[in-house]
Amino acid sequence: MTVEELAAQVMARSGPAGPDTSGVTRPMPAVVLLRQTSPSALDPTMYEPVVCLILQGRKETFLGDERFEFGPGESLLVTHDVPVNARVTVATPTTPYLALILQLDFALLRSLESELQAPHTADPPPRSVVLQRAPSALIGAFARYLACAADATEARVVGPLILREIHFRLLAAPQGSMLRHLLRHDSHASAISRAIAHLRRDFRAPISVPRLARDIGMSPSTFHKHFKDITSTTPLQYQKDLRLLEARQLLRVAGRAVSTVAFEVGYESPNQFSREYTRKFGVPPRADLAAHLVA
Repeated sequence: MTVEELAAQVMARSGPAGPDTSGVTRPMPAVVLLRQTSPSALDPTMYEPVVCLILQGRKETFLGDERFEFGPGESLLVTHDVPVNARVTVATPTTPYLALILQLDFALLRSLESELQAPHTADPPPRSVVLQRAPSALIGAFARYLACAADATEARVVGPLILREIHFRLLAAPQGSMLRHLLRHDSHASAISRAIAHLRRDFRAPISVPRLARDIGMSPSTFHKHFKDITSTTPLQYQKDLRLLEARQLLRVAGRAVSTVAFEVGYESPNQFSREYTRKFGVPPRADLAAHLVA
């Protein structure tokens, strides 16, 4: 199956195109479908470990100074939680941006990796995001997984088998070495993943970079280097990004007072919070709060 044929099937299942049909749906338990009918502004966000298969339209993502532009038939593999800036660049009501996003199941990847018996190789260049042309076998597996949605029994029985195949295809692809090294507990990629998990869990609390480095078995200088190689930022800036992204969510969804949000995400000074929020998002926190209250 071609990516154009898969896009046509997804369009047929998701209803007629129109100016108000943007949104997020979940056609199968492990897959999210993004549909957007117009280009978007560049927006800071956090990518989680996923594979994103573009069916239609185009998107642009910035990880630090590195730019990724991708379109139909390309897949973006993300191995770590990383802060990015992203936007949809090509989308219309009649030809919307369509992307399938599958969250990586690391337990499933580990079970498959033990069966692959791939030869031990040196660590690949440190990366957390890689763009590749999606192999036809991967596109076909996605198509068969989505087709299971038409029958509840098939979705329950066959769906998990195809999901396993998708993860196998990712491991077996040329860029699968990134995933295989991440699965090795003694790799730099795995150590940085553990550090990221700590930062995400305790982002509100002050952090000691030397202590965090020691906990994952690295010297502070080595930790700093590998962390930046993989995330394109520093541990302290990463924590700041987590705080600010959580703050924006609280302002937009919960509508809490700016000072309350500042303290809740770990800031001691509301003024410092407002300055850093404005620097990251281009608008002061009160603007996002006001937009929530008006809506």
